[in-house]
Amino acid sequence: MEGGGVRRGDPQTHTQAVTRRRLAALRAFLNRAYAEYDARWIEPDPVQFVWRYERREDREVAGLVASSLAYGTVKQIKRSVESVLSTLGPRPARALDSLDAHQALHSLEGFKHRFNDAVDVACLLIFIREIRRSAGSIENFFAPEGNVADLRAALTEFVARTLALPRDFLYGRGSLPQGAGVRFFFPSPRDGSACKRLCLFLRWMVRADSVDPGGWTRVPRSALLIPLDAHIINIGRKAKLTRRVSPGWKMSEDITATLRACDPDDPVKYDFALHRIGLFKREADLLSLRSA
Repeated sequence: MEGGGVRRGDPQTHTQAVTRRRLAALRAFLNRAYAEYDARWIEPDPVQFVWRYERREDREVAGLVASSLAYGTVKQIKRSVESVLSTLGPRPARALDSLDAHQALHSLEGFKHRFNDAVDVACLLIFIREIRRSAGSIENFFAPEGNVADLRAALTEFVARTLALPRDFLYGRGSLPQGAGVRFFFPSPRDGSACKRLCLFLRWMVRADSVDPGGWTRVPRSALLIPLDAHIINIGRKAKLTRRVSPGWKMSEDITATLRACDPDDPVKYDFALHRIGLFKREADLLSLRSA
């Protein structure tokens, strides 16, 4: 075709058509998976601990505790989260407001979750106490200026301000040591971390459907990033949802960008379904879309 048009059989036209076809197939597959993997599949996901509470303040506390410990085996995670939340009783937010380090350490005596111990979790609880004292809620502390436009900047600032909070002299006096185990709960995008557990916490707090409790209003769903766990990394690579090889913040952005092409307003709604597909080793249909 003359006059600046694209000729029949032009490679660029073919590539665009294949891309559109693959995107349409991917969107259809993901939407079916999202519809299938609903609340019936929550067990054994740690989001079940958030649903235990009716008050938003208690869901925030339970969510940050559960997501912080969401590493290791499912059995380990459930046992550890249950152990910590049981020390806070039926109203964890209210219990935290009057908690001190001595009480926390006593109630968590003997606690061990892989490489985190009672001191680390006690410090996590004291940090949450200080977050609530200073801002009234975790959401207010995370987004003090109102609506979040840049998740990377918001997470970076959240982590930096949290690690600078009073901690009742846990880990000694002075600044928080670089080797303090509580730092593991608060990685920063500034260091290239995918911040998997914090992104998981944000998904639980921001989205609202049969899986995610929601409740937050200051972070738009469109700004969320997918929590980059082993299943998502594996599926992302094999199904060509990302061009990245190394896990980290950039890979999480890349996979989320692919999902955003399927649903611009709520890209991370597919996370739970993709995780279940990986967990139950049902990737075959998704992987077939690579050549669509």
